Amino acid sequence: MEETQASSLFSLSIDPLTKAHLLETARWARFLAIMGMISLALMIVFGVVYSIWISSTMDSMQNRVGFQSQKMYSTGLAAGSAFLFIIMAAVGFFPLLYMFRFASQMRTALYGNDQEKLNASFFNLKRYFRYLGIITIIGIGIWVIWLLVVGVAVFSLS
Repeated sequence: MEETQASSLFSLSIDPLTKAHLLETARWARFLAIMGMISLALMIVFGVVYSIWISSTMDSMQNRVGFQSQKMYSTGLAAGSAFLFIIMAAVGFFPLLYMFRFASQMRTALYGNDQEKLNASFFNLKRYFRYLGIITIIGIGIWVIWLLVVGVAVFSLS
């Protein structure tokens, strides 16, 4: 009963043009999600290789100079950089997952005229944008805090 009222209240429907636009959107979303996941995997590999490179470079520099006590510093720096890359990949994974789910469920819904899949698809699209919005707010907050800290440091030095 509620579906009939909602349908007649707004008289929205998915006509062939809207269906074509949604299918194309789903194709691009799927492509971008897959490419994003490949990029995240490469970022993790790069992070591990980079951390190994940092460790070996710093070890060889310390051996030449003769500072053996600094070995823990290079190991910590290498582990920290690898951990940072993994955290960045984990943060980036979830919006890509939501985008991939949106694309897959949208295609299934449109090809099978499945209202439940269409609703699930738009739910994942909502989660995608909500997640990116929260990450954006956190990023802006970090920038504001950073600017305040730098501003206080600059004014305290002068």
